[in-house]
Amino acid sequence: MQSSVLHSQPKSTVGTPAYIAPEVLSRKEYDGKIADVWSCGVTLYVMLVGAYPFEDPEDPRNFRKTIQRILSVEYSIPDYVRISKECKHLLFRIFVAEPEKRITIPEIEKHPWFVKYMPVEFTEGKERGLENEDKREESQVIEQVLAIVQEGRKHGEEPKLSEHFIGGSMDLDDTDADANLDDTESSGDFVCAL
Repeated sequence: MQSSVLHSQPKSTVGTPAYIAPEVLSRKEYDGKIADVWSCGVTLYVMLVGAYPFEDPEDPRNFRKTIQRILSVEYSIPDYVRISKECKHLLFRIFVAEPEKRITIPEIEKHPWFVKYMPVEFTEGKERGLENEDKREESQVIEQVLAIVQEGRKHGEEPKLSEHFIGGSMDLDDTDADANLDDTESSGDFVCAL
């Protein structure tokens, strides 16, 4: 028996605009798992670059522009950030507008950049089925994770953070010229009724 929660086709558009996959904006049913791949790609990009991939660096609070850039898959890696070929390839495969052509989780698990520093216990455990997954020790410590991210950067310069990088509020009231200026509470979530 399938769970109606775990196996339903998502129809809502809720979340921070910077992470939303193009198909989620289409107002049609979409595969939540493949949309999550896109969102994970945004997270990886942010870890490597220090900025959201689809924000306009000249106008980061303009969420209409962000949405347009998501729909047209308009992003680039700044020249001052060095990212390995394998990592760039993974991002290229993640940021694909057509969900059926986007890389899947099983494909990511086999991608050269993903497996490069994969702990042996993970790959061996996966083959055995991980019967005692909750009993196994943590196989990666934070230092290892940071080293993996640094390798993805390929020893490039640290990102130069400015006002158009992460840290600013994502208040969607800015997208509406008629927004109520007295409205000071906002979750930062983008909600679109279907």
